[in-house]
Amino acid sequence: MPLPRRLSLLLSATALGALPLAAAEPAAVVSTYADIAAAAYADSARGARTLRDAVAALVAAPSAGTLDAARQAWRDAREPYMQTEVFRFGNPIVDDWEGRVNAWPLDEGLIDYVAGDYAAGENELARLNVIATPRFKLSGIEVDATVITPDLIAGRLHEADGIETNVASGWHAVEFLLWGQDLNGTGPGAGNRPYSDFLTGAGCTGGNCDRRAAYLQAVADLLVTDMEEMAAAWAAGGAARAAVTTDPAAGLTAMLTGMGSLSYGELAGERMKLGLMLNDPEEEHDCFSDNTHNSHYHDGLGIRNVYLGRYLRPDGSEVAGAALADLVAASDPALDQALRAELDASVAALGAIKARAEAGMAYDQMLAPGNAEGEALVTAAIDALVAQTASIRRAVTLLGLADVTVEGSDSLDAPEAVFQ
Repeated sequence: MPLPRRLSLLLSATALGALPLAAAEPAAVVSTYADIAAAAYADSARGARTLRDAVAALVAAPSAGTLDAARQAWRDAREPYMQTEVFRFGNPIVDDWEGRVNAWPLDEGLIDYVAGDYAAGENELARLNVIATPRFKLSGIEVDATVITPDLIAGRLHEADGIETNVASGWHAVEFLLWGQDLNGTGPGAGNRPYSDFLTGAGCTGGNCDRRAAYLQAVADLLVTDMEEMAAAWAAGGAARAAVTTDPAAGLTAMLTGMGSLSYGELAGERMKLGLMLNDPEEEHDCFSDNTHNSHYHDGLGIRNVYLGRYLRPDGSEVAGAALADLVAASDPALDQALRAELDASVAALGAIKARAEAGMAYDQMLAPGNAEGEALVTAAIDALVAQTASIRRAVTLLGLADVTVEGSDSLDAPEAVFQ
C-alpha cells in the first residue's frame, strides 16, 4: 500500500530542509524492526537449544544439580523470548504460531499428575494425565501414546478437542514439568517437583518416570523446532520479514499495533490487572516457577526496543538502526520525548516489581489480599503501561496510520477511554 499522506509529507519536508530533525525513511525503520525480530528470535532459539541440552543432562543423570541447571536454562531462555512478544498482535505469521509456544493458562493435569484438590472445571481432559495413560480417547477416537513424540504432542494433544487450556507444548509445558504445581497460593514458594520424578527404577517418585522424561525431552525438542521456525521467518528471505519490509506502511502499523496491544490489553490487563482484581495466583503468567517478574520486565523492554530501534542481545552486542522514535521526533519532538519518558517509566515500574521479587516477595505474593506493598507495585506498573498506550495512540494519529487496533481487556476501561 502507498505510504500514508502524513508520512509522505513528512519525508518531503525533511528532504527540503523544512524540519529541524531528519526523519528516518519508513523503509529503514521497518528494516530495523525486522532485524531486531530476527536477532531476538535467534537468541530465543539458541536459548531453547541450551534448554534442550540441559533437559537431556537431567534425564541422563537426574539429580538436584541437573534439575537446577535445567530450570536456570529455562529462565535464561525466557529473557530474549519475552522481548519478542511485542511482535505479536500486528503480525499474522507470529499470531498464528504463538499459541504453540507461549499459551497460558494451562490445565496441567492433561500432562501429568496433579494435587487431589485440583480444580478441573468443565474440561474433561484436565485430569487425563497423558504421562500415566498410554492409551486414551479424544473425540471418541483412540490415541496410542505409548511412545511420546513431538508429533504426538503437537498433532494430537495441544489444544485437544479445541480447548485452549489443553496446552501440551511450549514454554509453560516445559515449566510445569521442571517445577511441578505451585501449591503455595499467595504464600512464599514456587513449584517443587523433586528430581526423583525423573529417576528410573526403585527411586522413581510420582510414577511413570520414564514417560515423564520422554515427555520432557519431546516437548523440549518441539520448542526448539518452533523457535527455529520463527527465527527463520524473520531472517533474510523469511516470510515475516517480507511482510513488513515490502510494505513499510504495513510494517509501521504492525509495530504500533504490537506495542499498544502488548502494553494495554495483554500486559496491563490480562496479565496484571486481572490477577490483582481477583487476588488470584493462578493468573500469574509463569505460575509454576515464580518467574513472572522477569517475564513482565522483559515484555516491557521489548516494547521499548521497538520504539527506540535497539535490542541488547544476551552476548552484550546490540542490534540498532533507524527507529520509530526518529519518525515521531521529526514531526513532534514533544510527543517523542513524552513517549520515551513513559517507556522508561514503565520499564522502571516493572523493574521495581522484579527487584522486589528478587528480594523475597514473589509476584504471586504481591497479589495476596491485603498486601498493600505488592498492590502498589503492580498498580504502578499497570498505570505506567496505560499511560504509554495513550501516547502510542497519539503516534498512530501523528503518522496517519488508520489500521491500528489496540487490543483491550475486560479488566480495564475500553481502549477508547484511554486514547481521548
